[in-house]
Amino acid sequence: MTGPELLKLCEVSRDFGSFKAVEAVNLAVQAGSRHAVIGPNGAGKSTLFGLVSGTLPTTAGAILLDGKDVTRLPVNRRVGLGIATTFQHSSLFMRETALENVLLAALRRAGSGLGGWRPVRARRTAIAQAHGLLDQVGLPARHDVPAAALSHGERRQLEVAVVLATEPRLLLLDEPAAGMSPAETARLTELLAALPGEVTVLLIEHDLDMVFELADTVTVMHLGRHLMTGSPDEVRASTEVQSAYLGTMEVSS
Repeated sequence: MTGPELLKLCEVSRDFGSFKAVEAVNLAVQAGSRHAVIGPNGAGKSTLFGLVSGTLPTTAGAILLDGKDVTRLPVNRRVGLGIATTFQHSSLFMRETALENVLLAALRRAGSGLGGWRPVRARRTAIAQAHGLLDQVGLPARHDVPAAALSHGERRQLEVAVVLATEPRLLLLDEPAAGMSPAETARLTELLAALPGEVTVLLIEHDLDMVFELADTVTVMHLGRHLMTGSPDEVRASTEVQSAYLGTMEVSS
């Protein structure tokens, strides 16, 4: 069950010169939801994520997080308010172990780092949290393995553990299943579906089977504009979506 609005976009736009990458988008994401954004290449999905995460400034419009205007806040301030992002390309520390990657994120959230002084009890708490998160994302036997030695799917799982260590309220996932095998995608889908209700998930994904299995709400973008938002069944049934986005492709039922 989802809650009230956590994220709201009001007439949000982003121009690159004369090109309108995102144009007057209105969107509401409910707290606790698993909300997917789909659309063909060039639809404006990644630009929209950049506006929400703060890596791109808006040209117009407002972005609200739990009613607070975050439109002009930098990335670090948004992270502090609970917005966490994973990207298409890995941002892990490849030489460090899975545990060290998660521990660093946990300590940064607490205002320290691996090399900083912390009370023993607090550091033990962070280590226990890191171990627990690695188990939660399906890496129980990989704690001491360097990130570089993990498979592509395992690195994606590790990235989820890293962002969960920051205790996000809103988790942005940019094509999390890209490059994954069907088995890895299935494991990731199960992981995201099992996240606690206090973590709201907003994801971009081209794998429609994953989208329709995981998401309770789907937004379709086309040419930088919001086309429709509805349940997976409503999106599947939409002739507008079929003609504007999916064309002759068959939508999985």
